Amino acid sequence: QVQLVESGGGLVQAGGSLRLSCAASRSDSSINLMGWYRQAPGKERELVASITGGGRTNYADSVKGRFTISRDSAKKTVYLQMNSLKPEDTAIYYCNIVAYYGTVRTTSWGQGTQVTVSS
Repeated sequence: QVQLVESGGGLVQAGGSLRLSCAASRSDSSINLMGWYRQAPGKERELVASITGGGRTNYADSVKGRFTISRDSAKKTVYLQMNSLKPEDTAIYYCNIVAYYGTVRTTSWGQGTQVTVSS
């Protein structure tokens, strides 16, 4: 199974920017979807953004126009550029990948990185 390591979280003031990175342990052509989720205290984990193998992106309404997801061509690293951050963006951010090996669907999660936005 592919291992994921996130980096780039931290503390930032409202209106600031952060860039999260998620590196996979190996390039894998079976990776179909790469994405970022977040979980705030007392709330359920929610999808922030995702990108398919073909480069199609999807964003939560709350981050549209502020966040941008991208990945390298080898599908080994996925990024989340976060601009105009708001206090409500404070959460632990998790990287996620979905891969298909034949008909078998597998999913992997990173360990999470804390993002804190102060007002």
